[in-house]
Amino acid sequence: MNFLRYLLTGLLLLTSTSLVYSQNIKWLEVEPGIWKGIIGKPENFDLLKASGAVAVHQGLSDMGQAKFPLGESDITAKVTDGKTYLHFPLSQNEQLYGLGLNFKTVQQRGRILTLHVDNYEGKDNGRTHSPTPFYISSNGYGVFINSARYIQVYAGTAVRTDSKNPPIAQDRNTDDNWSARPYSDGVDILVPAQGVEVYVLGGPTMLDAVRRYNLLSGGGCLPPRWGLGFTQRVQRLSTAADVLKEADAFEEKGYPLDFIGLEPGWQSKSYPCTFEWDKSRFPDPRGFVGAMLKKNVRLNLWTNPYISPESPIAKIIAGYTGSHSVWVGAVADITIPEARQVFFGELSKNKIDIGVSGFKIDEVDGGDEYLWPDVATFPSGHSAEQMRQTYGLMMQRYVTGQYHQLNRRTFGLVRASNGGGSSFPFVIYNDYYNHRDFITALINSGFAGVLWTPEVRDSKTAEEWLRRFQSNIFSPMAMINAWESGTKPWTFPEVAAQVKQMAALRMQMMPYWYSEFAKYHFKGIPPFRSMVLEDGFGNHDLIKNTNDVNLKDYPYGRVITQEVKDQYMAGQYLLVAPMFNGETSRKVILPKGNWYDFYTGKYAGNGEVISVMPGLDKIPVYVKDGGIIPMMPATLHAPKANEKVDLEIRYYGNKPGYYLLYDDDGETFEYEKGAWSFRKIKVELKKGKIAGEISAPVKGKPNTIGKVTFKKMG
Repeated sequence: MNFLRYLLTGLLLLTSTSLVYSQNIKWLEVEPGIWKGIIGKPENFDLLKASGAVAVHQGLSDMGQAKFPLGESDITAKVTDGKTYLHFPLSQNEQLYGLGLNFKTVQQRGRILTLHVDNYEGKDNGRTHSPTPFYISSNGYGVFINSARYIQVYAGTAVRTDSKNPPIAQDRNTDDNWSARPYSDGVDILVPAQGVEVYVLGGPTMLDAVRRYNLLSGGGCLPPRWGLGFTQRVQRLSTAADVLKEADAFEEKGYPLDFIGLEPGWQSKSYPCTFEWDKSRFPDPRGFVGAMLKKNVRLNLWTNPYISPESPIAKIIAGYTGSHSVWVGAVADITIPEARQVFFGELSKNKIDIGVSGFKIDEVDGGDEYLWPDVATFPSGHSAEQMRQTYGLMMQRYVTGQYHQLNRRTFGLVRASNGGGSSFPFVIYNDYYNHRDFITALINSGFAGVLWTPEVRDSKTAEEWLRRFQSNIFSPMAMINAWESGTKPWTFPEVAAQVKQMAALRMQMMPYWYSEFAKYHFKGIPPFRSMVLEDGFGNHDLIKNTNDVNLKDYPYGRVITQEVKDQYMAGQYLLVAPMFNGETSRKVILPKGNWYDFYTGKYAGNGEVISVMPGLDKIPVYVKDGGIIPMMPATLHAPKANEKVDLEIRYYGNKPGYYLLYDDDGETFEYEKGAWSFRKIKVELKKGKIAGEISAPVKGKPNTIGKVTFKKMG
């Protein structure tokens, strides 16, 4: 009897561990145009929970309804061996975008990726700073996998035997078109968990799907005005006297400066960190921070989260740390409230509470040689894998929360993010330094729901320095990172005047950048994004002649399009086409509609590829017909809270123009209580003369707009 009992028990265990079941997914519309499906038993800890994201219902309601974009029966799911298998259909003419912050590729159909938080090492394989499990289809929909696991994605590479559009078997001996990678009509996704939440986001356009994702994730971030100014990160062992001297040099030479970043040397010890000021370099932190603020220059502090044995919180937090260290520093389990209270309380003490304006959160991405291994354990019970996928998210969330409690906005830097992190006021950076790939990452950031800066560090030549600086000005954070090199904007005297001119342009454009970030926050529109999200830029215009294509390299002939990864949209009206070191000319693809030179207003073209030779002083930037760019005077610092500034409204082309100019106090979270407005700007030509108007300020709302003038460009 005992033998039979043990045998039956063993068979039951064997059956349960190898359980296989398929399920028809029930799709529930949770927000307008967003449907959630639940497969198996989702884990209690996922990306949206880690980020604390709350959907922006008003923004999603304003977008209106959408149709479920796929055939429900074409989406299949299966749970087996403790893993979840998902299958989504692909049509023959469909291209895919997204799947994380990629640096070399924009189109993702035909790729195999393991979405894994890591430092980027030169290959688009899914291991990146923000491996956001969200893809967008050229058919105008998106798919988001809400899992804090390493997700494997076969983006149109796996061929199912039950395919509705199977590839034709070919004879390699005789068929020159034979390919080792046959056509696939699906996206297959493996989630190493016994269930998962999946979201399908409707369109009808790709931009609509991206907007819905950002709004589901809490809306895009809204930085303070000063965050959109200029920042300089100083050498790592700089002293208080060095920093004050550097700020004075910026002012004396007439270069704008809004915040300075202090690198590891501000701490008494780093790698691992004490989170205490070094008394020899910064003997009076409060006085130092106050002196900088009097100069209208804020401070941003570098740190990583790994706790030195000599940190004042080391013993207090010891019971809330993981089993493995990083650089012999303890890793706080910040999913536990008590750990958060200690850790983020230390970041506040003598830092945030004396006026420090933000942080650069380093080393929360990878790599495997020094970060905690996947065999690590944490007292919360969350796996090392889940912690790896979400640590950057949580650091952003809780640092932002510290500032929110003080009603002060922040803007900082971080090395890792993930799905659900769109609302956090942090910009991703890394140690990779390829200028072209930086621009591709900027393009992909709009698909990944993150911000990316093509920071400037150093250069071999004055030309390279200027080219990097020019594209950096048209990005989320205009920054020189001189932590090692000590470079300054004027390091190359032969181009110092052009650098100063570009820095001044950044300040002049602040009303435009600030309004575009407001649209990111309230409407989910990425301020920097791919050309494929722009009206009039259709893939059909870029299809290559498949007769000239080697199908061994391109097995998807019907979806081969030119991959545009060196130009992008910046805000509502601007097309930016960076120049790279050694280039004297380049081609620019203009979408349909009339486009005009940003600097002169001269007509540039309509739905065509143009060749340009801009010279060294500028990079090609174009404005669509009817474009409105609000500008302010070039100042050395961003406007203070509620400070009024005069505006020059620049108008391009001939079509009637319309623009929403955002206004609030510029520094606090009072906008969350309704203290904001969009002022409507209208411009048109009447008998060849410009006629412009701006709506009156809203009673009871902030009004930072002074005198307004209108200027016709061209």
